[in-house]
Amino acid sequence: MSMRAILVNGGKGPVENLILGTAPRPTPAAHHVLVKVKSFGLNRMDIFQRMGKYPVPKHASEILGVEFSGTVAQTGTTASKWKEGDEVMGIAAGGAYAEYIAVPQTHVLPKPSQLSWNEAASVPEAWLTAFGALAVSCSIKRDEHVLVHTGASGVGVAANQLARFLGAKTVTTTASTDDKLAWLRRMPMAPTHTVNYKTADFAEEIARVTDGHGVDVLVDFVGKSHWEKNIASLAVDGRMVLLALLSGATVEKFSLQPFLYKRLRLEGSTLRARSEDYQTALIERFAREVLPEISGVDGPGKLKAYIHATYPWAQIQDATRELEANQNIGKVVAEIDSTSLPV
Repeated sequence: MSMRAILVNGGKGPVENLILGTAPRPTPAAHHVLVKVKSFGLNRMDIFQRMGKYPVPKHASEILGVEFSGTVAQTGTTASKWKEGDEVMGIAAGGAYAEYIAVPQTHVLPKPSQLSWNEAASVPEAWLTAFGALAVSCSIKRDEHVLVHTGASGVGVAANQLARFLGAKTVTTTASTDDKLAWLRRMPMAPTHTVNYKTADFAEEIARVTDGHGVDVLVDFVGKSHWEKNIASLAVDGRMVLLALLSGATVEKFSLQPFLYKRLRLEGSTLRARSEDYQTALIERFAREVLPEISGVDGPGKLKAYIHATYPWAQIQDATRELEANQNIGKVVAEIDSTSLPV
């Protein structure tokens, strides 16, 4: 049995290689569920994977996409947690750019009624990554100082809100434009301080904001260009989690002395490559502690799911260009509209 899916013509290449085609419809394993996808979120890793520059897990589908919302269409023989018709959202190692996706039953969550299908699809990857970075990798504590880079990205928007929600004393975030920072300051659960890293020294701002203490928790996606200022910004016993390497991976000639004398801790983390057990535990904790508080912009939740733009999936090239332009604040989402597509 086949389904429609977004494919990469030739296996990799430019955005023009993204096409709407057909692929085999997955069959759920015993502990999996098959979800009929309503909407899926776009992520920067999808771009890197399409270009052949992302290490895809061995068990991952060649179809792009790691987050989705939809309804349970079929359950595996031992997947008793869900039933056909349940409204869900979830993460996957790949395969979300498609009409159907099969995932472990532990990797879907109930879609809250206060979230639309598009909003629900925008949550899993960004919010689970941010929650894992703050609560698991950095063990954030109440009244600590936090620094979040790329604050207007999907993960950045989530991390800023979560840091406030989890009791941070100050949350400083960086972005590349004043417009992005102004937008972030308007969030109900906004960062307490913002810095345009292109026009100001964020390490100097951290020293001012924290009265010289430094930040206890630092979430970075940038790597090379921010390295020295990151180390300078960290407090004694500071923890930094590295989620990406947008400016490069090689830092030449840096001193290990601050790691010793400030007792610093550095951890790298990529959610997609984590074990199924780690992901399951993270999802369960997130579902208990955070998910009930997330709603759309006009909803009742303390935490908000922000969507920058929504596209019909037939316009996947345009949706991807929107993400590649790096002007988005919040998530880019694609929705599957079967009535507008040829069979």
